[in-house]
Amino acid sequence: MGGVTSSMAAKFAFFPPNPPSYKLISDEITGLLTFNTYPHRENVEILKLPTRRTTEIVAIYVRHPMATSTLLYSHGNAADLGQMYELFVELSIHLRVNLMGYDYSGYGQSTGKPSEQHTYADIEAVYKCLEESYGAKQEDIILYGQSVGSGPTLDLAARLPHLRAVVLHSPILSGLRVMYPVKRTYWFDIYKNIDKIPLVDCPVLIIHGTSDEVVDCSHGKQLWELCKEKYEPLWLKGGNHCDLELYPEYIKHLKKFIVTVERSPSQRHSSRRSTDQFEQSRRSTDCYESSRKSTDRREKPRQSIDRHEKKKSHDHKSNNINKLDKLRISFDYMDRSRRSVDCIEKSRKSVDHQLERARKSVDRLDRIRVV
Repeated sequence: MGGVTSSMAAKFAFFPPNPPSYKLISDEITGLLTFNTYPHRENVEILKLPTRRTTEIVAIYVRHPMATSTLLYSHGNAADLGQMYELFVELSIHLRVNLMGYDYSGYGQSTGKPSEQHTYADIEAVYKCLEESYGAKQEDIILYGQSVGSGPTLDLAARLPHLRAVVLHSPILSGLRVMYPVKRTYWFDIYKNIDKIPLVDCPVLIIHGTSDEVVDCSHGKQLWELCKEKYEPLWLKGGNHCDLELYPEYIKHLKKFIVTVERSPSQRHSSRRSTDQFEQSRRSTDCYESSRKSTDRREKPRQSIDRHEKKKSHDHKSNNINKLDKLRISFDYMDRSRRSVDCIEKSRKSVDHQLERARKSVDRLDRIRVV
């Protein structure tokens, strides 16, 4: 029954381009693979990778000579590597990263049929290739999942505790939640990202368009709320599901994130404090608003000089409060007199005299009250 339900869900979840946007060409002498739609580039490799579910997927590796991170990119639903090729090359250049993308089983020239479980096996095969063939370490890998690609991305991220980072681009809470506003996770749902993202230990960046007509922006916002290590999200105003790369803020924010996570953990921790403080203040809006109401009460004592503060701390009687009020009036007058250059020195010299007079007047007031 579970297999039947999963197959039905897959029909709603996967739309591979038909026909595929590219064909593979193999050099008869070297065996080098290229796309028929693009000329060979020295820094781009095309590979075929076997998966544990017996399918063979096509992958592309873009090398950057200055890279210290490797981006493992899981693309969106209705795309294949032929359509993603130019974007991958551009991202590698602008972000200064090595980048590896792949076609899911049943997409492009990958064999098999698309399914949730196949995508999990697909991304595992790509990750294994990065480690074994390119020497990438878990600590240097950034997982990037777009749309349905957020499913295999989070599934793998939840099982790798030392990843450098995760990027979620127009992500989904789950397959069923894209179609129906359900409040709980059902056994037959697919890509249960809502349950997996709390298990991710590394920094997470979420990018979503506010006008997304395929996956509502609320998916991205709810996933951000559930992150352990939140990074400042990017909500692109007016952005739809498939056009976020066209916004200048997209590459700018993504580059900033890459630079941040490439720092040492201690440096990242200090830079994330502002995000944590923002989250705390956002969640405590009521307390914040109530504190704002008392701003005037806090600011008035600040106007008095250090001597007034010391006097106030030593004596909490009501008559001293009256004294401070008188002093504030006198200092307000003094502040106004400072605007005149000729009177500024006289005003400063009279401070001690005014304090002494105030103390004496308070003492006389105390004696009168006692009598």
